[in-house]
Amino acid sequence: QVQLVESGGGSVQAGGSLRLSCRASGVSDSTYSMGWFRRSPGKEREGVACIAGSGLTSFYSDSVKGRFTISRDNSNNTLYLQMNDLKPEDTAMYYCAADYPSVLCSKSERRYNAWGQGTQVTVSS
Repeated sequence: QVQLVESGGGSVQAGGSLRLSCRASGVSDSTYSMGWFRRSPGKEREGVACIAGSGLTSFYSDSVKGRFTISRDNSNNTLYLQMNDLKPEDTAMYYCAADYPSVLCSKSERRYNAWGQGTQVTVSS
C-alpha cells in the first residue's frame, strides 16, 4: 500500500512560482507511475500532469503546459511539481497520486489507487 504526503503549497501572487513535493512510502519499489491532480472550488478534480515510473515520459494538461514541470527522484521516493507563471485560475487543492504498480503514465484518474491528502495553492491577482 502506497502512502503519499504532499507539501509545498501556499499563497503567491500571479506570475510567481511554487514547488510541490510528494513523499511516497509503504512499498520498496519506487518505479511506478505518479501524477498530480487538482480540484478548484465548484469544479471536478482534473489531471494536471503525470510521469512514468522511469521519469522519462510525462504528460501535461493544456492549461499548464509550458508553465508546470513534473519530475521525480526515485532514490528519495519523492515526486515534484514545479509551477511557474502561476495564474489565479491555478488556485486549487493539489493532490499527488500513484498508479501502483503500473510503470506507464496515465491521464485517467480511475487508474490511480493511492492519493495524498492534498496541499492548497492560492494565487492572487
